[in-house]
Amino acid sequence: MKPAFALIACLAAAPAFAAETAMPMAYGLFETAVAHADLDSCPSALAKEGSFCRATLRHDEIHVFAFSREGDNPLVGFASYSFDEFAEHLN
Repeated sequence: MKPAFALIACLAAAPAFAAETAMPMAYGLFETAVAHADLDSCPSALAKEGSFCRATLRHDEIHVFAFSREGDNPLVGFASYSFDEFAEHLN
């Protein structure tokens, strides 16, 4: 199934499952649906062996998503930083 069709299917099915089933975020869906930048390294709070990070900008914050390199690359962490403090958290 193509990523765009998978996203449409997920969005169409989400209201039916939202109240009953947690839907984990895998990197494949995130990559297709969310405008982001690849980070060379994760902020120290999210830096774990076998993971990678992506960042988004929203309002006056940088939102960082950490994904596992294993399996379907599930989301394993999340943190938000102000622009001023973000550089302090990089390795």
